[in-house]
Amino acid sequence: MGWTELIVIFCVVLLFFGSKRIPEVARALGRASREFKNARDSVVDEVKESIAEPEKQDGRTVSERQLPDSGQKEK
Repeated sequence: MGWTELIVIFCVVLLFFGSKRIPEVARALGRASREFKNARDSVVDEVKESIAEPEKQDGRTVSERQLPDSGQKEK
């Protein structure tokens, strides 16, 4: 996106919202952006924690459990 596109967008926003409401709109966009970032970070942290903690089932970790048999018996 170049400078000319930014100037055109700014002019359209200025005409649409007026000069008095632009600071309000900018603050609202900043808050929404911050809330979205916080929610995203929260989800990422939860996923990382769930991956880092070994899953427990019947008192054994995933690495201690036997994998299901593939249907072929060893000879």
